[in-house]
Amino acid sequence: MINRPFRLLQRLLTVAALTVAIAISGCQKTPDANEAKTDTGTQNSNKNTSQTSDTQPSQNTSTTNPAEQQAPLTILALGDSLTEGLGVDNDANYPAQLQTRLQELGYKDIKVINSGLSGETSTGLVNRLDWVLQTKPDITILTIGANDAIRGIDVATVEANIRTAVKRLQDNDSVVILGGMQIYDNLGSDYVKSFAAIYPRVAKDMNVTLIPFFLDGVGGDPKLNQADAIHPTKEGYTLIVNDNILPILQPELKKINPSNVTNTPTETAQ
Repeated sequence: MINRPFRLLQRLLTVAALTVAIAISGCQKTPDANEAKTDTGTQNSNKNTSQTSDTQPSQNTSTTNPAEQQAPLTILALGDSLTEGLGVDNDANYPAQLQTRLQELGYKDIKVINSGLSGETSTGLVNRLDWVLQTKPDITILTIGANDAIRGIDVATVEANIRTAVKRLQDNDSVVILGGMQIYDNLGSDYVKSFAAIYPRVAKDMNVTLIPFFLDGVGGDPKLNQADAIHPTKEGYTLIVNDNILPILQPELKKINPSNVTNTPTETAQ
């Protein structure tokens, strides 16, 4: 009789313990499915944002203008002392003044190389063509022959050399502008006429642009020449660039590479 009440008491205590355990378990917070989903979605969103940033190019990256990719255009001034600028400062010869004027007129990325050599004859020029062609000129302003005439070199020889020079330049993809020359009448009228006729004939036969007379408006004018009456002063070269070279050169520049012109010049300054 004593054992039965004791066993009954044990069962009641066990049931009470289980009830308390279940109650405690029910009070704990069950993870919210929506919260879990939200956390996962946020993580995925952050991951996708990171991937997008890694894979998409930045909108701040500038797009290169095709015109800015154009290679600089090279003009080779090839000739004798009239090109070199004997007797004037380095910034006063015609190649230097031409470079300055082109920049003033709005031409960009154009480089003028002075390859004039005092005392140069047409034969000497032909002999150094391999050297000057390393500059890879897009345009060559060729002015040669005056020293040949001073020496009385046969006209046929001068013409043959000029033709050789023009062909070599053309074969190397350089557009040739030929500067015509005239000489004083000290070697006889026949020589003078024959010499002057070289340049328009070569220009016609070889399809090159001609400056009819490179020293036009300057030759023979004491105010525009140095004391030797042969080589131009700075002012003389300024006139040559503006009046004799630019009107012939500008159309050729537009043909070769119009993008080198920022503001297309309509006329040259006097």
